[in-house]
Amino acid sequence: MLKKRNLSLGVIFIVITSLWFLNSCKNGGDGEAGNDNEKLQTFITKYEEAVIPLSNAYNESSYKASTTGNVDDYKNAVEFQIELTRIYSNKSRFETLKTIKEAELVTDPLLLRQLDLLYNKFVKYQVDEALLQEIITLESEMQRKFSTFRPVVDEKEVSENDIENILSNSTNSEELSKYWAASKEVGKLISEDLIKLIKKRNEIAKQLGYNNYYEMMLITNGEDPKEIDELFAVLDIMTEGPYAELKATIDEALSKKCGIPADELVAYHYQNRFFQEAPQIYEVNFDKYYKEADLVKLTEVFFTNVGLDMTDILANSDLFPKEGKSQLPFTTNIDKSGDVRILANSEQNEYSMNTLLYETGFAASIKYIGNDLPYVLREPSHFIISDAIGNIFHNLSKNPEWIKNTIGITEAEYNRIEEASKKQLRLDKFIFSRWAQVMYHFEKSLYEDPDQDLNALWWRLVAKYQLIKKPDGRNEPDWASKTHIIAHPCTYHNYMLGELLASQICNYIKTNIKKDAENNYFTEAVIGEYLIANFFMEGSTNKWNEITKEATGQKLSPVFFANQFIRIE
Repeated sequence: MLKKRNLSLGVIFIVITSLWFLNSCKNGGDGEAGNDNEKLQTFITKYEEAVIPLSNAYNESSYKASTTGNVDDYKNAVEFQIELTRIYSNKSRFETLKTIKEAELVTDPLLLRQLDLLYNKFVKYQVDEALLQEIITLESEMQRKFSTFRPVVDEKEVSENDIENILSNSTNSEELSKYWAASKEVGKLISEDLIKLIKKRNEIAKQLGYNNYYEMMLITNGEDPKEIDELFAVLDIMTEGPYAELKATIDEALSKKCGIPADELVAYHYQNRFFQEAPQIYEVNFDKYYKEADLVKLTEVFFTNVGLDMTDILANSDLFPKEGKSQLPFTTNIDKSGDVRILANSEQNEYSMNTLLYETGFAASIKYIGNDLPYVLREPSHFIISDAIGNIFHNLSKNPEWIKNTIGITEAEYNRIEEASKKQLRLDKFIFSRWAQVMYHFEKSLYEDPDQDLNALWWRLVAKYQLIKKPDGRNEPDWASKTHIIAHPCTYHNYMLGELLASQICNYIKTNIKKDAENNYFTEAVIGEYLIANFFMEGSTNKWNEITKEATGQKLSPVFFANQFIRIE
């Protein structure tokens, strides 16, 4: 009870602060003479006073809800989110920003960048407040259902890790079918509400002059829809042929493993729920290297050696499974002042090592942002950058040299797995690139026409890009079992752009920083120094594509991804 009372007092304090900020808009804006630099700085000061405590409280409560699955925790998070929405949806305050922006008189570079970011934050909320609150409530309830959902097989609850273990290791088609189908049941639970949510999001976008929510999200998040289309089109051309050859190899291996003809293989035979990760078809059991390892300690030591001390972040994170906890790993920035936390469900296997390396790399991109920057700029320039850093490091969980240096395998074991490990990594990247095409084209089409036959669209894209067959007679909303469509709308394509950028960064490091390195460029502190100076420290002071060009010498391109993975011999 005491905690609830304290929380309520905190809400009251924050709401009063927020109302002060909102009401200040009604009395002629800032009420100060002077140039637009001064007007904007006054706006930002008032904005920070209102938003910082409210944002911190929302992030804290949202993180707690994800770790507990508690209904009241989710309700608290919704309360804070609604208060944040009221700040961003305030029409008078937005008009102040818009007037300053359209005047084009702000001269200070840091203020100009803050103006662009704030404008893009506010513009998405310039619609009916009741609609916004309806969307927030619907999103939260669906996230709660998704986070607390546990598949049931033979009248017994199973976890996400249980599902993945069975799909990865079983050779029994009936068992594979049951576990795979069980993982999709959450789609049926939420699909109708999800379509309602998509339509409400589209209402917002159309009120603001965009064709649909997908287009709006790309533009307001600093991306050019045409450029993204072109990147995915080029990537498709580069990967289609080589992928078809690899897919034939995969089918041959899985046909032999499961004891059925290759033409009878369907979605549940491909060793994970969405075929977004490569099946283990080469003679390397990566899980055995991590069975007795302290994954958190390995991560801590490795990142320290590479010049990124993540000890405090790991100690402050929630890294192991427990009842009610969200199954989806993520990293969150609680206060933009160093409180960065990771949520994971680590077990003794390669998947968990991979996840921990990714999330810790992602967290590093947040931790090392300069605390002397203005609050608005104290975040990564874009998710693409954080994801790229995560990808650089998560690739290591299957890297034989990293395993040898970190786990301590023998030289003979290293030689035994070296070639197969390279092939497996190549397979991983191809599988994900084709899966990313499915997600990109599905979500884009979903917002263009949410009334179409979405089940058919999903399997049509799966067949086209992944060359996977659906189980006979299957007609369920399997697309709705991907949580990102609810919780992180219109962003999944950025995971692939992060992969492209990771390859581009690795190429730059090998070419310009560790020229003598083949596989061990990731082991020295000079790497951390390069990343901090070029990608982390300056936060959002520049646009992500400009940061990419300055740090690697050119804008984002699929060429480096192709060179790194398509041409592996």
